[in-house]
Amino acid sequence: MPAIDLNSDLGESFGAWTLGDDLAMLKLVTSANVACGFHAGDPTTLLSTCRSAADLTVRIGAQVGYRDLAGFGRRFIDVAPRDLTADVVYQIGALDGLAQVCGSAVAYVKPHGALYNAIVHHREQARAVVAAIRAYDDTLPVLGLPGSVFLEEAETAGLRTVAEAFADRAYTPEGTLVPRTTAGSVLHDPAVVAERVRRLALDSTLEAVDGTLLAIAPESVCVHGDTPAAVEMAASIRQLLDAEGITVEPFV
Repeated sequence: MPAIDLNSDLGESFGAWTLGDDLAMLKLVTSANVACGFHAGDPTTLLSTCRSAADLTVRIGAQVGYRDLAGFGRRFIDVAPRDLTADVVYQIGALDGLAQVCGSAVAYVKPHGALYNAIVHHREQARAVVAAIRAYDDTLPVLGLPGSVFLEEAETAGLRTVAEAFADRAYTPEGTLVPRTTAGSVLHDPAVVAERVRRLALDSTLEAVDGTLLAIAPESVCVHGDTPAAVEMAASIRQLLDAEGITVEPFV
């Protein structure tokens, strides 16, 4: 039977503001994309998230993004490649230090939000992110959208690439994510989301907003930790995959 990784964006609370239920999600996922302080997360939150992930043997990934706390990293920033490379190295190193204090380490890298979507097509920024990962640790796998120039550049550079799909996001017929500014871009029904993941795991297919059947064979599927009912969705996914005999395990 097939196996698949379930990941979630976590560590996104900041100071007095709590976002999502990290502990509940960590009991359901196998990989945690932990914020690195640029789009969300403060040091205390990130240390706590890393400690909980380590205690639950969940893999820790550095979720690197634009320096954009006010916009939650969901606004494109035209960063010079040299600066973007430095920013990404800085973020990986900061989170890796926190993870190591907890007896773990950063096991992979996944760009966040607007950066993730930009480097689907923005080759210059994709190369800058790849350069940062290679400089820090060229054994770290990278998560990205299938068909993106980011995964293309990462593979060319010798990095391990991991194709990712999103359980709770709508897709265009071209295989990209529907912008969050569009109605219906985020899915909320746990049963619908769980069925999507089951179909991805068994058939490597996903339906776009216009009914187009996309061929996607992900190693990892993401449930956003800040999506309403995220815990219920992750629990429904695990329940349905378990019923199908599909193993949920880390990709690394």
